[in-house]
Amino acid sequence: MSNSNSEFRPNAISASDWRQIVQSATDTAIITTNQAGLVTSWNEGAHRLLGWTEEEMLGQTLDRLFEDASQIGREFEEARTHGRGGGAEGWRIRKGGDRLWAVGEMTPIRNAGGEITGFVKILRDRTRAKVAEEEAAEERRALEILNRAGSALAAETDLHKLVQVVTDAGVDLSGAEFGAFFYNVLNEQGESYTLYTLSGAPIEAFSKFPMPRNTEVFGPTFRGEGIVRSDDITKDPRYGKNAPRKGMPEGHLPVRSYLAVPVVSRNGEVLGGLFFGHATTGMFDERSERGLAGLAAEAAVAIDNVRLSQAAQREIAERRRAEEALRDLNATLEQQIAERTAQLKLNEEVLRQSQKMEAIGQLTGGIAHDFNNLLQVIIGNLDTILRHVADDTPRLKRAASQALTGARRAAALTQRLLAFSRRQPLDPKPLNVNGLVTGLSEMVHRTLGETVSVETVLGAGLWQVEADANELEATILNLAVNARDAMPEGGRLTIETANTHIDEAYAANYAEVAAGQYVCISISDTGTGMDEETLGRAFEPFFTTKPVGKGTGLGLSQVYGFVKQSAGHVKIYSEVEQGTTVKIYLPRLVAIGTTDAESESDPAILDGDGEETILVLEDDDDVRTYSVEILREQGYRVVEAHDGPSALRLLERQGRVDLLFTDVVLPGGMTGAQVADQARKLKPGLKVLFTTGYARNAIIHQGRLDKGVKLITKPFSSTDLAARIRDVLDDPL
Repeated sequence: MSNSNSEFRPNAISASDWRQIVQSATDTAIITTNQAGLVTSWNEGAHRLLGWTEEEMLGQTLDRLFEDASQIGREFEEARTHGRGGGAEGWRIRKGGDRLWAVGEMTPIRNAGGEITGFVKILRDRTRAKVAEEEAAEERRALEILNRAGSALAAETDLHKLVQVVTDAGVDLSGAEFGAFFYNVLNEQGESYTLYTLSGAPIEAFSKFPMPRNTEVFGPTFRGEGIVRSDDITKDPRYGKNAPRKGMPEGHLPVRSYLAVPVVSRNGEVLGGLFFGHATTGMFDERSERGLAGLAAEAAVAIDNVRLSQAAQREIAERRRAEEALRDLNATLEQQIAERTAQLKLNEEVLRQSQKMEAIGQLTGGIAHDFNNLLQVIIGNLDTILRHVADDTPRLKRAASQALTGARRAAALTQRLLAFSRRQPLDPKPLNVNGLVTGLSEMVHRTLGETVSVETVLGAGLWQVEADANELEATILNLAVNARDAMPEGGRLTIETANTHIDEAYAANYAEVAAGQYVCISISDTGTGMDEETLGRAFEPFFTTKPVGKGTGLGLSQVYGFVKQSAGHVKIYSEVEQGTTVKIYLPRLVAIGTTDAESESDPAILDGDGEETILVLEDDDDVRTYSVEILREQGYRVVEAHDGPSALRLLERQGRVDLLFTDVVLPGGMTGAQVADQARKLKPGLKVLFTTGYARNAIIHQGRLDKGVKLITKPFSSTDLAARIRDVLDDPL
């Protein structure tokens, strides 16, 4: 029995037969080593699977087959100790650095005496099975991600949260480092704009960059033309073709692998695009495309559903609002009728106020021209008397001075009436209010006296306004004097400037107030204040709480007229024994290259040179005589005319005429402005100075002097006239 079976024992097989058997196992690596672990044989299967030939491996260790060199040592030890080592699947290294997934074991070789003389290492290739397992696992993972995302999308009604779910799922599905979903939304007006979500990167990574444009890289996605995949976007022919960046801007996330998928609705509308990136090249494949295409389809359905839901909710909400509005209307109809009636009464009151203002304006304008001409004659002749009366007749000089003071007060009264009725001629220019208040503060200190402390608080970065600087100064002084009268025992006056804004709600409560940006000038005192009745009548002309002879009642009405004529707003806040604040709002001047209003200074030379010729055109004989005498006293050569046609005839005959000094309102069918136009045609470069007691529409429109017009208002003194004439003559055209 023993002899008959001996031919089947391994030692009965010859070495050559054994080698032939081992070499024929081409799908299995069979390797033998000595006790030291050095290769003693290397079959053809080992050559085919691992790449090295037997000649290359004889006498070598097996360390190079393992990523962890210590692993082969553990297998030898297990084989010695337990008779078998290894047996676990894992990656093995092939010649050239490639890897294969393999399973193998190590067994000892023993001699007849049972001693270990070497080892046999058997290795079988399991790479295909491993790849198949990984693909199956990846498919299961992708399916799980899509299922989770689908469940979340089906339950989500918030569009922004929905697209965040899609973005996060896309990063998980594709293995991207970061992803973004740029999507279009509609606002309440139905206008489209773009939002985005991020995954794998902080919001700051994109917030400093503009939205992607319709370039060669992004365009196909935003147009819904299909999936764009690039193993290295920096080498893609579509990359870097658009100015100004010519590629990724500085600080952008490091993108090499690029994958973009459009999200298209069921009706073909492009809802947005999914964009994914990775800093390593070649990270996306066809499986990534398939997964993201499925995700994009689910996202499109979910977004369509959310939009339909939102549209339905809006329709339901609109119906509810309409129903509630109808219920409110029915419930409050009586109240609304009462409110509408009150509004109509308010509008009627505003209309009556406007009509009253127009009537006062027409009345004031009607008397202003003739009255100021009369005052011009009175003031001019009193001025002449005072300049020529001897010092040894003090009584006569005092009488003339008192008469001149009374005449000037009458002129100021007329001017205040014109200001209240918004008929005064304003010469508005770009103005820095802080500069004006600073320059005015010293005068306010002197005017109010020692018992009133004055504080100015200037707003930083104050906007410019367009206003008549002289009238604004007069307004502030007027309010300062009123404040002083309200503080008989002394107190504190504060002038403050600030930028402010009048909103639509505030403007709706006041007539002639437009919403917008304003510069606010506040004048506050710590005086006696006003009660409600007084506060309600404060701006009425001739209304005053002062004793008879102490006030005309035109101070605040003049302030009101000036501010309204300057397109501004004025408001009084006051409490009895707590003080008063008057706030003046002047519209912000929005213009390029504006400068502060130029400050006027007295000319160094007032007299003429004996050659300068002035044509005086004035229909009032007394006013014309006074003006001619004053100018001749100043050394000018003067010619005179009483109407427009005679003035033009004089100009044709005269050789040299430097300046036309003309009244605005003239007889004979021509205004002063028309005469000036014809005169400049006869004598190009002729300078013109107008004078008027009142002229609303000739050279003044909407209360403002026409551009380039020079004016001196009646009544004027000899000094005023001489200075103004010199200013105009010295002003370059």
